[in-house]
Amino acid sequence: MLFNSFEFLVFLPVVFAAYWFVLGGRTRAQNALLLVASYVFYGWWDWRFLALIAGSSAVDYVVGIRLAATTTLPRRRQLLAASLVANLGSLACFKYYDFFAMSLQEALAAVGWTIDPLTLNVLLPVGISFYTFQTLSYTLDIYRGRLQPTRDPVVFFAFVSFFPQLVAGPIERASSLLPQFQRSRAFDRSLASDGLRQALWGMFKKVVVADSCAAGVSLAFDDIEGASSGRLALGLVYFSFQIYGDFSGYSDIAIGTAKLFGFRLTQNFATPYFSRSIGEFWRRWHISLSSWFRDYVYIPLGGGRGTLARRCANLLITFTVSGLWHGANWTFVVWGVLNGLFYLPSVVSEHVRGVSERPRAEARFVDLPRIIVTYSATLLAWTFFRAATLGEAMRYLERLATAGGGPELRYEDYLRTTWILMLVVIDWRTRGAPHSLQLSRLPVIIRWGVYYALVVLTGIYFGRDVPFIYFQF
Repeated sequence: MLFNSFEFLVFLPVVFAAYWFVLGGRTRAQNALLLVASYVFYGWWDWRFLALIAGSSAVDYVVGIRLAATTTLPRRRQLLAASLVANLGSLACFKYYDFFAMSLQEALAAVGWTIDPLTLNVLLPVGISFYTFQTLSYTLDIYRGRLQPTRDPVVFFAFVSFFPQLVAGPIERASSLLPQFQRSRAFDRSLASDGLRQALWGMFKKVVVADSCAAGVSLAFDDIEGASSGRLALGLVYFSFQIYGDFSGYSDIAIGTAKLFGFRLTQNFATPYFSRSIGEFWRRWHISLSSWFRDYVYIPLGGGRGTLARRCANLLITFTVSGLWHGANWTFVVWGVLNGLFYLPSVVSEHVRGVSERPRAEARFVDLPRIIVTYSATLLAWTFFRAATLGEAMRYLERLATAGGGPELRYEDYLRTTWILMLVVIDWRTRGAPHSLQLSRLPVIIRWGVYYALVVLTGIYFGRDVPFIYFQF
């Protein structure tokens, strides 16, 4: 089920009414309702997906309890291995097997060997990368002694499948979200109101900004040979706001929807395009995933300890794995490596100075040159993220540099630019806030004017049922 669909507009108020007006004050019943609702929400795409998420949840529920009851190290390692094999094995099977099989075939063909690899051709379950990482962090934290398992299966299964953030994050840590399922919840009008504002902002970013930009992106990427340099440059700018509006929009809708049910989820985006370095960008973009890779990949590799060469290697490995997490294609691997290379100057600077680069305040106009440089680097990397193949990405960049000519603006370009400017201005005005519709400092008439404008625009563009980009990951 898509957030930007009429089905969800019916589903949400029905679940909300049952949750508060029928089951209010009965925590276990509310949890059971959320579990059922989440499985309905997820199974709306394909009911067969439910077996996979239920199986993954069951494995980690049992492993978590047994890890807490086991003191011998070999046995604990066996239990952790069972969780890793079950979760990463399902990812490997559904997401990566065909990719590596075909890559092996191409590599062998390059040296004259011909093979006919066995491929699975299976449908990729929506959101598998997200809930797999969420359950993995649960067992890893129990193994490390940082978390006690829950023995309530309803609580755990609801934690894994919580429908607002199930298919595209934020990737929640059990230490943050599980306790919220375990305690009683009372309706908080101010929290719910804030949730509605955040969900509205997310919906505007998705259906108005991102979906409008999508057509402009296709004009460039679907006609690389015929497009001018100006059109190709504009296509990259459009894609940067398409993926930002699409993904951060999902996160805002998810976080806002969770607030309607009394839950607080992790902030996942913090105006990343106002970053002054790639290091800062990755502290502001997809925060829950960046912190996941930091805690479960980068730090176990050694993190910032050791020699400069070791730190750089740890960083590049982490970004390479992160790129592969995004998709089974060499374009995503190159995208990850590029971001790692762009990050390296910050690592070198931190190593030389002995202190971490942590800007103390939000960006100001005086930071505009650094913001532009950082944004330009992200645009270069986004080329590989969007392109279907490495050859297409390289050809796109070649044509961008050599084709010449302006973008030949159309009426739709002016509309898209207007929506992008609205997004940028509001984001800039509220940078540092948990979300961009926290406009309490503005006069009431202006604040409500913004709300009504966003409602009208979202209503005009609503109903196209365009899937979120990150569903494919």
